Amino acid sequence: MTDDQLKDHLCTLGLDPAAVEVYVWLLASGPAGHERLATELDLSPDMVRQRLAILYQTGLVTTIGPEDGTASPVEPTAGLQRLARTREAELRAAEVAAVNAYRSFKREVWQHSPDDIVEVITAPHVAERVELEESTASSEVLRFDSPPYSTPSGPNDVEVANLRRGVTYRVVYARAAVRQPDYYNSNIQPCIGAGEQARVLPTVPVKLTIYDGKLAMVSLSDTGAELNRSMLLVRQSSLLDALYGLFETSWRAALPMHLGTKEPSTLRPVERRIIELLASGITDAGIAELLGISRRTLSRHVESLTTRAGVVSRFQLAVYACRNGWI
Repeated sequence: MTDDQLKDHLCTLGLDPAAVEVYVWLLASGPAGHERLATELDLSPDMVRQRLAILYQTGLVTTIGPEDGTASPVEPTAGLQRLARTREAELRAAEVAAVNAYRSFKREVWQHSPDDIVEVITAPHVAERVELEESTASSEVLRFDSPPYSTPSGPNDVEVANLRRGVTYRVVYARAAVRQPDYYNSNIQPCIGAGEQARVLPTVPVKLTIYDGKLAMVSLSDTGAELNRSMLLVRQSSLLDALYGLFETSWRAALPMHLGTKEPSTLRPVERRIIELLASGITDAGIAELLGISRRTLSRHVESLTTRAGVVSRFQLAVYACRNGWI
């Protein structure tokens, strides 16, 4: 590979062309201090420092001579991977911008047709499209969550990252989702801990996610969705308004899954989890399995909680917990 080809490839990855010139020279000539680089490349000292700073930050160059600041190339795999990931994120953002520009064109120039409102996404593009739309959400994500799941259970890293940057999540879980110990522990709990507002219903009508009130992704909630793995993408329309209304109605009817800020200081973590799961409608066997405790231990905790709340049934305990800010 020629130096010019290498320069082109590095620039394609997003590395500054001026820094590329210094990096290619170091690869050809070996480690060098600031003064030599300035002389050989006909650069000012400030220009040398600026270009080396880019290479240091990227992970392509290190300092081997602390006294004179001798710069030397290092094994580039990690640095190049970082550049590639950054470039990939930029390309995705560019794709979203182009798609949004086209949608604006369609709205302003052409009249809507059914094809503009609903788009069918099929495998193997479903997971990629979901990640793309969710990663670009800016204000609020609404979701109906129910099995089956086409991806392995695990934390939703995109959601956690969105929550950290201020995106609101409201999720209504089907009871069948909460009853899956692996999914509950590795996905639901981490998302609630990161700030997700979660509620539960016995069932949800569809598997649905609405992004910023502008776009919805809908799939079936039964086994047909797992086999077909197709999804409908619904853009702004009366259909999207209806889906939004369906979510809000279900949200008001659902029971909270997360604890409020008014719980008594004496409420232990395991007791908070028990109340949360009782309010979700999970059976005793399911609660014991999710918490990794015996049925007898669960019964002792529930008896203690009902006594503390001054009630006689688990239903009354759940009502008391809701009214008094425990959940």
